[in-house]
Amino acid sequence: MAVVSTIRKNFYQDSMKLMQISQRLSTLPGVKKASAIMATEANINMLRESGLLKEVPDSVSANDLIVAVEAETEDAAKEAIEKLDSLLMPVRSGVLSEVKYRNFDSAYQAMPNANIVLVSIPGQYAKLEVVKAIEKGLHTFLFSDNVTIEEEVELKERARRRGVLVMGPGCGTAIINGVGLGFANVVRRGPIGVVAAAGTGIQEVTSLIHNWGLGISHAIGLGGRDLSEKVGGITAIEAIKMLQEDANTRVILVVSKPPSEKIAKKILDIASAFSKPAVMCFLGKRFDQNGYLNIRFASTLEEAALEAFKLADGNFTKSTFVSERAWKRRAEKFIGSLNTRQKYLRGLFSGGTLCYEAQQVLTPVLKRIYSNAPIEEENKLENPNRSKGHTCIDMGEEEFTRGRPHPMIDLTLRIERMIEEAKDPSTAVILFDVVLGYVAHPDPAGELVPAIKRAQEIAKSKGRVIAFVSHVCGTEDDPQRLSLQEEKLKKAGVFVLPTNALASRVAGWIVTRGKKGVGG
Repeated sequence: MAVVSTIRKNFYQDSMKLMQISQRLSTLPGVKKASAIMATEANINMLRESGLLKEVPDSVSANDLIVAVEAETEDAAKEAIEKLDSLLMPVRSGVLSEVKYRNFDSAYQAMPNANIVLVSIPGQYAKLEVVKAIEKGLHTFLFSDNVTIEEEVELKERARRRGVLVMGPGCGTAIINGVGLGFANVVRRGPIGVVAAAGTGIQEVTSLIHNWGLGISHAIGLGGRDLSEKVGGITAIEAIKMLQEDANTRVILVVSKPPSEKIAKKILDIASAFSKPAVMCFLGKRFDQNGYLNIRFASTLEEAALEAFKLADGNFTKSTFVSERAWKRRAEKFIGSLNTRQKYLRGLFSGGTLCYEAQQVLTPVLKRIYSNAPIEEENKLENPNRSKGHTCIDMGEEEFTRGRPHPMIDLTLRIERMIEEAKDPSTAVILFDVVLGYVAHPDPAGELVPAIKRAQEIAKSKGRVIAFVSHVCGTEDDPQRLSLQEEKLKKAGVFVLPTNALASRVAGWIVTRGKKGVGG
């Protein structure tokens, strides 16, 4: 393998752009892996550890862009680097004009009527820009991470006093006034407002609500720490208040991994003090309904979307779901093809919340599920690159994304992991998600199908068949088109289900050979 790299001085690019460039370079002929990142000390160390960088000039700074490519030949690596200029050029299709501003102040002067700003710069510089936005009365979508929790609390308290929201840090998804930010799906406007400390949690519930026929007023992301005791749910509380006052919102849906009892009660008390009905989904956790008459509780994203849909007077029919009888009939065919050595389920997820939900659904059935992002710390994998028993992997965790694009953009590592799991004679089911929407890979199913076929060939050569079970999170209006992605997977023999929770139940039913009590 040959490694070639280049440095562009004072050429800052936001993280979304860098992820897209890395993914595009990775798909070029002969390229094994590619990384486009800013030259911070941490990123340089990551590139060195991964073998993508050997020498760095002493003059390099955090505002410099580094692009490194590993390819089969030096010519292939150089050809990929030569494509860089075309990838850095803005896409102009449908754009009438484009104006660039060097800083927040000049951009605000040009757009004084704006009410929201998206901040995607290195975390150590983010605070100053967010403060500027708050003082101008702007809401902030803070995509940047590496912002300290002390800075987060300070920014959110300042925003609360000013009457605006800080969504983030590390906020990956939001939908404001029908406009998707970050990793969002294309959904219609409607009566349900979402507040979520979960990026793919927002994507799952908003896509399901859209697919069932209703829509979203706003989906407000919080960042992963907002419901921690130290932050105290500052943005969550302010977002609930704003949705209560929003004339287009009839139902409020709150989604998060389980917060502490103290913060959960704080959120419940705020929501119950208002007139609008609300659905609370603290994944896997239920609360006593007494005292919260206008609140319904849900333990999965599927249930949360359904409860919100019903409260908003959606016309829900049984045909919306695959019937238990229908999916069990199909699942029985997979069960019949398994041999006695195939005992384990292996889940490979690009969505962290979807991975967490799968563990919640499967734990009562499979008892112990190992993960790099486990529900219980005692089930944490010693080595995230090696499965153990029943395993669900969040491939969006830091150990898989250091120096690489997010797995919703670059599927390379998940493809490699699928092949490895297929070589394991104990693997019975491979459960995986496919996430569509803005920024995501333009054809994720098309990218995964060859790997699925290769995995089945490996299993077949050893007298085995592996059951592939999947859920595609997205809508027909997404650039990738939901029906097109599902059809590609189905043609490859994948059992595709309409929700992540149902896909997890089906996978559990197959691996336990139709164990009683798994269905429903």
